Amino acid sequence: MNNPKKFWKWRNQADGEPEARVLELYGTIASESWFDDDVTPQMFRDELFSGEGDVVIYLNSPGGDCIAASQIYTMLMDYTGNVTIKIDGIAASAASVIAMAGTSVLMAPTSLMMIHNPMTSAFGSKVEMEKAIEMLEEVKESIVNAYELRTGLSRARISHLMDSETWMNAKRAIELGFADGMLTDEKVTAEMPAFEFSDRAVEAALINKITAKTRKNTPVNEQELQPEPQAAPQQEPAPKHGRSVAELMERLNLLKN
Repeated sequence: MNNPKKFWKWRNQADGEPEARVLELYGTIASESWFDDDVTPQMFRDELFSGEGDVVIYLNSPGGDCIAASQIYTMLMDYTGNVTIKIDGIAASAASVIAMAGTSVLMAPTSLMMIHNPMTSAFGSKVEMEKAIEMLEEVKESIVNAYELRTGLSRARISHLMDSETWMNAKRAIELGFADGMLTDEKVTAEMPAFEFSDRAVEAALINKITAKTRKNTPVNEQELQPEPQAAPQQEPAPKHGRSVAELMERLNLLKN
């Protein structure tokens, strides 16, 4: 029997995280597998609790079944090790609920998070429609619980954000408390030297290079070594194998103009 295809996998530890278990959680959240490519609670539980220690989860999901997401959220909350959620694509709808279970939630600069009201389909009489509405209201309140615990925002504010189907980039999600920080390239940051730009320093360096090259390569011309009659005050004669500083400055100014 073929192994079912999953949109998540455990992989080798990432650099800088030698003791963490690393999990990629990519795909639609489903209560059960329909196409062998869903993230389902039972399959997730079997793999999550098969080991121990801190876990780093890379999350990229458009959402899915809110009850299944609630189950996975609870599993992560019950897990004894630290859980770091790294959103590298999108955490939308039910996937944003899963993200709330992270001990730490980090987002890539290009990633997105989206929260909205739960949805369902219903068929039947007015009574059936009313029951569906009542069910959706209770589901919304349960989702608000997870957002409130993470963000500290008021339930009214969170409800309004859900009503509006709010999309957040990393910076906005951090401001509102849905995420703790932004993913950065620590390798580049650590190796980037500090520097300060100065146009005067660049000009001085250019003069020094021109002076050194001229003294090395230019033959002596006694007439050019003589100072110009109108120059005041006169400069000391240049060394035997070079040009006068005044002439170098004059040539440099010509280059600039």
